[in-house]
Amino acid sequence: MQASVTWIKGMSFVGTADSGFTVNLGTDPSVGGDDDGFRPMELMVLSLAGCTAMDVISILQKKRQRITGFEVQVDAARAEEHPKVVTAFTIRYLVRGYDIDATAVERAVDLSKTKYCPAQAMLGQVAPIHLAYEIVQESPAN
Repeated sequence: MQASVTWIKGMSFVGTADSGFTVNLGTDPSVGGDDDGFRPMELMVLSLAGCTAMDVISILQKKRQRITGFEVQVDAARAEEHPKVVTAFTIRYLVRGYDIDATAVERAVDLSKTKYCPAQAMLGQVAPIHLAYEIVQESPAN
């Protein structure tokens, strides 16, 4: 896997990787930026959310869960002093659907953590990752 960032101007960059997609990187005006893109640390946290989200939704679909909505929220607590590393992550899975089996959700979350998500495996070695989920049961429209 390869990735690169190319400087545009000031503190503005564009990133690309093997997939060919691009993402704008920038920073806050208080540190010389134009507020025109993701902060690098935001991308790291977003990659954690995306990695585990893809695992969990794939597993739940294979378990034939009737999902109507799904969201993964990641809160990354950071140190006050530079380099302001992440000191802990909290991942919250929000599952919405019909007759959602809590055991299936727990198993999907656990499999992502212990087997499938490389972002979780890697970041969990440097900061604790706390997991939680919420299921919102819906009723089919009559």
